[in-house]
Amino acid sequence: MRKSKIYKILGVLILLTIIGGGIWYWQLPNRHKAIVKSFLFEKLGIVNPNWKVENKSETYKMISPEFYIDGIYKSMEGPKSSNYVQLSQDSTLLWLTSFHVKAIDSKSLQTISKDFICHTNIDFNDVNYYSSLHLEKRIGKQYPRLTSLSHGMENFSFPEGYGVPMKGNEFLYVTTQSLNHNLPDANFWMRHEVDIHYSRQKNLKPLMSRTAFIMLPFNQSDPYKSPLDPGKNQCIPAETKNHTYGDGHGNKLSGHWVIPVGKNSYRSSVNSQLGIQDSLRLHAAAIHVHPFATKISLFDKTANKAIFTSKIVNHKGKTGLTSIAPFSSVEGIWLYKKHDYEIVLEVNNTTAIDQDMMGSMFLFFYDKELDDLLKKK
Repeated sequence: MRKSKIYKILGVLILLTIIGGGIWYWQLPNRHKAIVKSFLFEKLGIVNPNWKVENKSETYKMISPEFYIDGIYKSMEGPKSSNYVQLSQDSTLLWLTSFHVKAIDSKSLQTISKDFICHTNIDFNDVNYYSSLHLEKRIGKQYPRLTSLSHGMENFSFPEGYGVPMKGNEFLYVTTQSLNHNLPDANFWMRHEVDIHYSRQKNLKPLMSRTAFIMLPFNQSDPYKSPLDPGKNQCIPAETKNHTYGDGHGNKLSGHWVIPVGKNSYRSSVNSQLGIQDSLRLHAAAIHVHPFATKISLFDKTANKAIFTSKIVNHKGKTGLTSIAPFSSVEGIWLYKKHDYEIVLEVNNTTAIDQDMMGSMFLFFYDKELDDLLKKK
């Protein structure tokens, strides 16, 4: 076979590969397109995947790799990056006290709009964490997410005198993701700067984290069927591959659902997520919701009153969250095993189309068992 014919065949194959790859790419959802682009940018050397890290004065500061914003990226769709964190190189007990994230220009590192922050998750290795504290019975009981910052709540601090203890040489896993609700013609690079503040004090009171979130049933045989019977508190899931859970009775629940135009409210029990054995004293809560949420409460159905309510302020004239009120209390509020608790979320979709929604809380309770163990040491 002549070389010219071989080159022609190779050319055709390359062209078909490019066409096929292009078709495959354009059929991907935004989230997966962002993953593909980030991978290619890294492999082509356009983006340095390494994080910039600085650790001094009890602040662990990280600057993410560059994120390319080239269009609309709704919640959980934008480019993201992850990094392992060690606060120190030894096993000295440190206390996590606050978390902060901001969007910055990729070159000047100057602060830009927080509208380009989707979320920053702080995860831990529960096997190592609980084993080192001799609390092995807690391993695997909850998803090991310590907390999350998100659009509208970019800063979160524990009340004075409280913190989450961990050995300095244990790993945290930080994932931060970008966002863009309002600029369809965007074409720029940016980064996230993430700060974890910690203390070396020895007299703080320990907190433990419990994650609670709304989960709603949906029609398993036809998930996107509409309309649904509102009396059954059902939802249309945003998707069924992620954030779908079982209720232990063969039914599926969604933690990421679609809200129609106008005002609506959603609620679901969180008793199993709280896992209260006797009683717990709540001292702090970080909130995660999506735009068009207006208020979220942790509600005591037995006492018929809200434990706390977080007011949510939306942008005017564009999509986004101006602020989400955290909960913080030095005195704390007691929750009891024999009470029924639920999360109640109110929304107001002011657009002309359906939008996606989540309603989550990262709840921090005084950890008496751990406090007793630390005092013995």
